[in-house]
Amino acid sequence: MNVVIIGAQWGDEGKGKIVDYLAHEAGIVVRFSGGANAGHTIVLAGERYALHLVPSGILYPDKMVVLGSGMVIDPEALFSELGDLVERGIDWEGRVLISDRAHIVLPRYKEVDKAEDARRRKPIGTTGRGIGVAYSMKASRDGIRLADLGDPDRLVNLEPEDRAFLDKWRGKLAPMIVDASAYLARHRNSWTLFEGAQGALLDIDTGTYPFVSSGMSCAAGAAAQGGIGPRHIDRILGVFKAYTTRVGNGPFPTEFDDDSPGSLSNYIRATGNEYGVTTGRPRRCGYLDLVALRYACRVNSLDRLVLTHIDVYDALPEFDACVAYKINKRLIEDFPASIKDLEEAEPVLKKFPGWQTPIDACASWEELPLRTREYIEFIEDFTETPVSIISVGSDRLKTIVKESPWIRS
Repeated sequence: MNVVIIGAQWGDEGKGKIVDYLAHEAGIVVRFSGGANAGHTIVLAGERYALHLVPSGILYPDKMVVLGSGMVIDPEALFSELGDLVERGIDWEGRVLISDRAHIVLPRYKEVDKAEDARRRKPIGTTGRGIGVAYSMKASRDGIRLADLGDPDRLVNLEPEDRAFLDKWRGKLAPMIVDASAYLARHRNSWTLFEGAQGALLDIDTGTYPFVSSGMSCAAGAAAQGGIGPRHIDRILGVFKAYTTRVGNGPFPTEFDDDSPGSLSNYIRATGNEYGVTTGRPRRCGYLDLVALRYACRVNSLDRLVLTHIDVYDALPEFDACVAYKINKRLIEDFPASIKDLEEAEPVLKKFPGWQTPIDACASWEELPLRTREYIEFIEDFTETPVSIISVGSDRLKTIVKESPWIRS
């Protein structure tokens, strides 16, 4: 059985925790897109693990993880991350595989990345890790894949420093390289979890272009870049937060107007620890955008939603969510493609009463306060997508499962 998990907003929705939680029933976890610009946080027994390239299932000692063909791999960043895991008692050797079709991020890509963004009159706000450049090189057919490391004809156009860099890492990478499609075919009877990076609204095709990532963060990327065909996907889950955040530049219709000390924006950021795992940058915060969430459900064929960070609202007497936009005095109920329209959009808000009680000890749907359940039911009705998993705290165990994705409907 193959289950896909993607972010249903602009990334940072809590996918890492959810993948980690669901991975205990999977045999293999495949990360199918992105690079070291992604950041997934997992809290286990009070310890916090930050992952960037390695799939979230690595914390289980009996799971195999695969870095898929849609990823762009910085070997230096990868082995630094693996070294950190070893220092914390996680034995990864023999359990981390990399698709031979994945591309490599060369060191000079990072400087090119920063220079290109600095030259833009309206910067995108990249992480400067060379990810966009690697994808550009891939699209122009000038990139280097792991499969090319032993092919002198593919390396002939590289600069001497590029070849020296690859020589440094070739031996370490060699035991990890695998034909991901053939590997998954051999293990077709295993339960496999496909993990996306970033979020649906950052997808190169369906996101808020050009303020997007350069890779596929949509659900279709699991098939295109994960090593399986689209007919072999059994379930697609989209993870979203009870509010909305965004890192970097780009339109954000529901962003809080006031970001001063003591504001709701600061409260959400502090309570939800809304700082980038990769960059440390404070995230922009705003109301839950149900218009954008419904769009993400539609274009990704989401079967179920996964709600995180709802406990951030525990102390609030009331809160709002966006149910439509006003653009040039017109009521807009669908998510527009135009960046100009999104930048001019004013959120139409619906108010919800708070529950003003901690929910982190709730272990079932029935134990949640009535107002919490009513809020979730409104989201389900609006998006026409059931919420099957609810995270009520950062720890792995603080998770309510209404319906397991591993059960075929």
